[in-house]
Amino acid sequence: MRVKAIARKEIIQIIRDPRSLAMAILMPVVMIFLYSYCLSLNVEHITTVVWDQDRQELSRDYLDRFRHTKYFDVTYYASNYKEMTGLMDSATCSVGIVIPHDFTEHLKKSEEAEVQVMIDGSDTNVANTARGYVSAITQIYNLELAEKTLSHKGIRIGTVIDNRVRVLYNEELESRNFIIPGLIAVIIMVVASLLTSLTIAKEWDRGTMEQLIATPVTAREIITGKLIPYIVIGFIDVMLAVATGTIIFKVPLRGSFLEIIGFSLIFITGVMSWGIMLSVLAKNQLLASQMAILTTFLPSFWLSGFMFPVYCMPSAIQYISYIVPAKYFIIIMKGIFLKGIGINILWPSVLLLSIYAFLVYNNACMRFKKKLL
Repeated sequence: MRVKAIARKEIIQIIRDPRSLAMAILMPVVMIFLYSYCLSLNVEHITTVVWDQDRQELSRDYLDRFRHTKYFDVTYYASNYKEMTGLMDSATCSVGIVIPHDFTEHLKKSEEAEVQVMIDGSDTNVANTARGYVSAITQIYNLELAEKTLSHKGIRIGTVIDNRVRVLYNEELESRNFIIPGLIAVIIMVVASLLTSLTIAKEWDRGTMEQLIATPVTAREIITGKLIPYIVIGFIDVMLAVATGTIIFKVPLRGSFLEIIGFSLIFITGVMSWGIMLSVLAKNQLLASQMAILTTFLPSFWLSGFMFPVYCMPSAIQYISYIVPAKYFIIIMKGIFLKGIGINILWPSVLLLSIYAFLVYNNACMRFKKKLL
């Protein structure tokens, strides 16, 4: 009954600030829209400049392989190196292709024809991907040339290896399907901890903590009462984020929706408890919010495996990533969304999230003392 009274008091405080409530509920949806449209791991339509010194059929045929693909946009044609490097220096183009004047001559003699490809390495992701695309296009063109040459001599090439590649879980290789399940975890962790990081600190700033301390309510009851309304808000945020991802962005949901609900409640309880604990430690709204951003956004975004695979990180950083709860929730969300798996496979991550929620909640209760100093 006393927990209910504290929860009711907190609900009244939330209702009295409708703008903050609206922001808390709408922020995850807005952030999913922004990140989904702005953040893409697909490298396509790379602006390309070409200097074709040969200007013959074979050079045009080779360049057509770049024009007729979604990966390169051949939009600029240079007449000298200065013009080409100028476009590269100004970041107008990311790739430059130089066809030498003797390109066709070498190919007709069955000699090696050199093609210079310049790639802007200031963005390593785009540079590495573009280099792979160029190599693949060139290899395919070389095979076609060799096949044509041999066919004229009456020799037919048989395929020795035929790769039958099957992409699992994300057949279209849409980065949106990969990003949104992980993005839900990152956004909810940041928003949830920010919401609750102000609860106890707000009581100190407003001078109402003395009234709470004077009541017969225990520290655990105060923490629990303040936690319940925000868990409800966090749960609404998760449901809105899931609905946005599946309905608007068409991310497949192959697993159980009920499991998403259950596992989300565990995760929300843990991160809300983390925000409460920060609020208890800081006793100041500004400091509490700064601590919440520092301890949730940066680890969740960079160390959870959301943007970069954990196994690609240095060993020391990999060990640190084990204490980031968003890492386990991302594994759970991707598993349910894309793979359709459940608790029988995801139980290690669920167990670790449950331990995290239990430890943080109890730590927050123990650190909150019913005393003024």
